[in-house]
Amino acid sequence: MQVSSFARLETGQTMEWCGGKTQGPMAFRINTNFAAQVAHSNLVSNTEKLNASMNRLSTGLRITKAGDDPSGMISSENLRTQIAGIDAAVQNNQNAVNYAKTAESALGEVSQLLTDAKALIVASGNSATLTAAQLRANQDQLASISQSITRIAQTAQFGSKRLIDGSAGIQAQVSAATNVQGISLTGTFKGASITSQALMTINSMVPGTQATFNSSVLPGGVIMNPGTFSINGTSFTFTAGTSGASVASAVNSASNNTGVTATWNSGTNQLSFSTIAFGQNAVLNFTDASNVISNSPPTTVTGTDPSASISLGTMGTALFTGGRSGTDGLSLFDQDGNMVRLTIAGNTASGYPLTIGQVSPGSAVFQLGGGANQTAQLVLPNMASSQLGADVVTNQSVATIDITSPGNVSNAMMVVDRAITQVASTRAQIGQFQSYILDSNNRSLATAKENMAASESTIRDVDMAQEMTTYTTYQILQQSGVAILAQANQMPQTVLSLLKG
Repeated sequence: MQVSSFARLETGQTMEWCGGKTQGPMAFRINTNFAAQVAHSNLVSNTEKLNASMNRLSTGLRITKAGDDPSGMISSENLRTQIAGIDAAVQNNQNAVNYAKTAESALGEVSQLLTDAKALIVASGNSATLTAAQLRANQDQLASISQSITRIAQTAQFGSKRLIDGSAGIQAQVSAATNVQGISLTGTFKGASITSQALMTINSMVPGTQATFNSSVLPGGVIMNPGTFSINGTSFTFTAGTSGASVASAVNSASNNTGVTATWNSGTNQLSFSTIAFGQNAVLNFTDASNVISNSPPTTVTGTDPSASISLGTMGTALFTGGRSGTDGLSLFDQDGNMVRLTIAGNTASGYPLTIGQVSPGSAVFQLGGGANQTAQLVLPNMASSQLGADVVTNQSVATIDITSPGNVSNAMMVVDRAITQVASTRAQIGQFQSYILDSNNRSLATAKENMAASESTIRDVDMAQEMTTYTTYQILQQSGVAILAQANQMPQTVLSLLKG
């Protein structure tokens, strides 16, 4: 029998025939709406993808979390780290340029002074027309020039770093870490510039002390009077019968605020308090109006500063003392501002003399790259007048030349000529360092940053045009998904037509 379309009900199942071709079974159920579930699943998936696309568009990033691209995240983070290192290196490079310019400017003034000195020496060589008074006047001018050169050498600074007194780049390597935590040098020791490697030695030590205070004896090891006492402004309240050990524990728990620790001596039934710091700046203020642990009136005690006799090679011995400018007593300073930081173990009278480190002067180290060992050095010699021209005439330098006698003019001229050459050579060295190391490095860093930033952007940043296409696709899919889900939710209602009379 030929039927164009036919539907029949058989155990909840229909078969639809269209043009004699089977379209497949279709179930009419109301408990499970499979079509709606499929539509909902697709809608959720598309919505998640739409949200992800919106996140990328709003942040401008293709990778917003590690799950987006784990390997890409690793590469991107490595590149970001390198870029940050390059940024710091660029700043270091600019500081190095300013450092070199400052030193070169100071040497420019020294060169001008030496030029004036040369003119005076040449003029003094014409002794046939000059009186002794005139020669003495020229000599006085030379002395002033010498003093000015030394002053410039001792005062030319970049920040707190002296440049041309031979101390640029002073480095100290600690060799006795048990006793010394660190060494910091200004470049001058006993008023003289440190110009050669030398060993630093502590010859003797008068140790510093902490501020300490002992409580009264606590009968039976417990507090008899309830109340409150204070240490450096922090109050502690206890009831009668509290053990001394508990009091010590409570004080120690607040040591970050008070700077004081406590110990309980069960043999004497006393509490001992001491400051964490050493020296006269370590203060312990104790008040116990209720006689909780002490019958003493309000008490303020301080420690004592350590002092040490320290020598540096053949430059002599200087006295270092603690507590300077409000510092901890274990930081010892001399009159030149050099500092030796002791450990607690080193704060003792025994074990000395002891070599504590080696000092290496003369070079300034610059970190010019973002990686290890990417450094450059600039060595600046001592440009004091006593050091200039000192290698051409025995026992003579710019500081000692004498032009009052005609026989000394030739030697003076050789000394000054040598000094001019020394200064010019150092200026040329600075110029080469600036042009062929710093400027070249700056260009290299700029190129490297540009390339790394481009690579990082390629990995991490989103292609906005492509992402807008993706966003539009998922936006349309979401809208159509909502519409289809609404249609799918209506499908069970067709069953009602089968139930009508």
